[in-house]
Amino acid sequence: MSRRKLTRQQRWRVEKIQAERAERAERKDARDSERLDAGEYGPERGGRIAAHFGRTLEVEALGDDGEFSRHRCHLRANLEGLVTGDRVIWRAASDSSGVVVARGERESVLERPDAQSQMRPVAANLDQILIVIAAEPVPHPNLIDRYLVAAENTGIPPVIVLNKSDLLPATGGELRALLSRYAMLGYPLIEASAKGDHGLDALHAQLRGKTSVFVGQSGVGKSSLIDRLLPEETLRIGALSADTRKGKHTTTTARLYPLPENGERGRPREGDLIDSPGIREFGLWHLDEQQIADGFIEFRPFLGRCRFRDCRHRGEPGCALLGAVERGEIHPERFASFQRIRDDVANA
Repeated sequence: MSRRKLTRQQRWRVEKIQAERAERAERKDARDSERLDAGEYGPERGGRIAAHFGRTLEVEALGDDGEFSRHRCHLRANLEGLVTGDRVIWRAASDSSGVVVARGERESVLERPDAQSQMRPVAANLDQILIVIAAEPVPHPNLIDRYLVAAENTGIPPVIVLNKSDLLPATGGELRALLSRYAMLGYPLIEASAKGDHGLDALHAQLRGKTSVFVGQSGVGKSSLIDRLLPEETLRIGALSADTRKGKHTTTTARLYPLPENGERGRPREGDLIDSPGIREFGLWHLDEQQIADGFIEFRPFLGRCRFRDCRHRGEPGCALLGAVERGEIHPERFASFQRIRDDVANA
C-alpha cells in the first residue's frame, strides 16, 4: 500500500490544526504549572498508561492498599508520543484525576508508519506480540510476514495465534501447511477458539507473567479472545460483514487489561493484555532492504555470503539466498514474500 500524498491545501490545513493544538497545549501547560507551583497536586507517583485518548490518558497506579486503580489524567505539553504501556510519573488532584509529568525509559516499543510516513508508536514495554489470524477473514501470508519482520526488528518476540480453529479440519489444507511452515521456523503457534475452550489454557499459559499486545486484521477475533480470557471485562465485539467477510473496526484505541488468574476478578494478577486497533496493512517503509531481509529469520545464515557485496537477490550469480531457495533451505513463498515487501517499500 503506497503512502497517501497530501495536496498543498491539505498540508496547510494539517499545519494550521497542529499549530492551534500546540497553542492550546501551551495554555493548558501554563495552568498546570501554576497549579503545581500552588501545591494543588499531590506527590509524584508511578503509574502505567492503560489507554490514550488524545491529550487525555487513563493511568493505572498501585494504591497504598495494594490494589490497582485507574485515573483520568492529562499530560504536560512536552510529553508528546505517550502510548499504552508506557510507565509514567504522575501527580493526583483532589478529585482523583491528575497530570502526567514524566515518562519512564522504554524497554521496547512497537511502531508503525502512518499515511504521512511518520513513525507512530502503538504500544510500549511489551514482552511479546501475539499475531492473531483466523479462518475468516482469510489470512494473508504476506501480512503475517510483515508483522514478523516488524517484530524481529523491534526485538519483541512474536507468537502466532490461530483463532476460530474449530472451522478447520484436523489435518490438511493450505492454512495447515502455512502454519506448519512458521512452526518449522521456530515461531510459537497456539490454536484456539473464542467460541469454545479449545486452546484457551495454552493461550493463558503463554500470557502469564508478560505484557502482550494482540495484533491482526480486523475480524480475526482479537477482542473475542480477550473477552474469553477476561469474562468480566466489557468489550465491543464486531461481527463480520456478511458481504465482504472482512472485519469491522471496533477497537479504536490500544487498551491495557490486567490478566487475573483464571480470568476471575479479585484473583492475583498474572499479566497484562493490550488490545490494539485492527491493522489490515502493516507498513514497513521505515526499514531498509537489509533490515527487511534480517526480519526473515531463515535468511540470516546466508546474508553476507553472496558472491557480490551489492547483490540484490534478484538472479545474480552466486546469490546465497537464491541458492538456499534452490536447495529447499528457504521456502520459495517466503522468499517471494520478502521480494514483495522489499519492492513495496522501494516503490513507496
